[in-house]
Amino acid sequence: MSKTVETSASGRAPAEEESNRGVHRRDLVKLGLAGIGAAMVGAASRSDASEQALRSPAHDRDLGPAPEMPFAAPPMDVVRVGYVGVGGMGSAHVRNLLGIEGAEIRAVCDIVPDKIERIQEWCAEADQPIPTGYANGEYDFIRMCEEEDLDLVYTATPWRWHVPVCVAAMENGKHAATEVPAAVTIDGCWQLVEAAEKYQKHCMMMENCNYDRNELMVLNLVRQGVLGEVLHGECGYLHDLRGIKFADEGEGLWRRAHSIARNGNLYPTHGLGPIMQCMDIERGDRMEYLVSMSSPSRGLQEYARENYPPDHVKRQEMYRLGDVNTSMIKTALGRTIYVSHDTNLPRPYSRIHMVQGTKGLFQGYPPRVYIEGRGRPHRWIDAEGYDTQAGEHVDLEQIRSEFDHPLWTELEEMSRGAGHGGMDFIEDYRLIKCLREGLPTDFNVYESASISAVGELSEISVANGGRPVDFPDFTRGRWKSWPQFPIVHA
Repeated sequence: MSKTVETSASGRAPAEEESNRGVHRRDLVKLGLAGIGAAMVGAASRSDASEQALRSPAHDRDLGPAPEMPFAAPPMDVVRVGYVGVGGMGSAHVRNLLGIEGAEIRAVCDIVPDKIERIQEWCAEADQPIPTGYANGEYDFIRMCEEEDLDLVYTATPWRWHVPVCVAAMENGKHAATEVPAAVTIDGCWQLVEAAEKYQKHCMMMENCNYDRNELMVLNLVRQGVLGEVLHGECGYLHDLRGIKFADEGEGLWRRAHSIARNGNLYPTHGLGPIMQCMDIERGDRMEYLVSMSSPSRGLQEYARENYPPDHVKRQEMYRLGDVNTSMIKTALGRTIYVSHDTNLPRPYSRIHMVQGTKGLFQGYPPRVYIEGRGRPHRWIDAEGYDTQAGEHVDLEQIRSEFDHPLWTELEEMSRGAGHGGMDFIEDYRLIKCLREGLPTDFNVYESASISAVGELSEISVANGGRPVDFPDFTRGRWKSWPQFPIVHA
């Protein structure tokens, strides 16, 4: 059911295509599509940067003042969605959207026609209109953005395509949503901010871990003052990805390339997103600078030696990515955040998720909480719990029953069976709700840019011996007055 095109990727003759297209191919090169882009090619030369460049606001842009309040678009009854990239995560999001009232899949773009046909079959089974298919090469998302009457373009493509897809969407009058990270370079982050402001469109990074049950419970604990003033957070992405990186399908087709060319904290968003919300980053505080260092690179080399014959091409690859990256962030209000990246070594999964305040702390993996005055001194309240002298049993479930976030109490049944324990569904539900009701999105373009900037900033710091590197202020000072993210309901 995909459209067929016999001329060019856009369906036009080459001369017409060059003159009319909103995003020209030469512009796409600027957006990072010449190979992996500046984030990878430029990494090797970052050690030549001067200390002045590291600590000055050299990455800032003069765009004028940011909006006085977070952006909200007019409400809409139905959100007409065009989806770009329907592999693993893209398919999961489409499944969720088909079960959310007010969302319709109107177009789908992928370089693999069979994937498009699968989504079209799902839409037919859900009694929705068959979405138009776009499968004529890597740039066909541009034609989709130009030709389709859509409200939202949502992408789950490999990382280097996130900025081009979002910019093409906004230039053609559509809101944009992207899987993580939103961008892999500072320049890409600024392009998203500039396009969102210029075209007055939402551009949001969809961080599903912001909606995990424990993370939202901790946000509720923070909002109710149970942990006191939050001073420190610890987080990370600690996930053995060796099998995925070396796979001959899915992320294995592109993710290992980042490990070859880059050395830093390449995937900070899963752990850092929830910490940012608890600390009101871009809504009362901001990340000011970071320092970053990486261990030697050993894990992928050893994996290749153990799993491939000596003459295999994967045995010839060299990897720059240190097996464990440690980054420390200082905020404008003086708070500290530890962010770890560990994807090349054997280990259990963890995001750490520690939020520490003046009255207590929560720490994940396994989840446990300490609240001064609510349990035994110096002892965690965890899943096992303990009996008090009065015979009362105290465990984490009691804390959850009191502080469970309303999104989970109200959406638990609807989200049952969805990806990552249901948090993917809640994430998609909130996106559609905000668009339908004309609300600011939970995670806006400024937060998306700030969290994604950790990638390149950490690379620069690592290449310069762990020296501090300043964050750009994507809000241009508005972080001081924008309201904190509230406790929201379904």
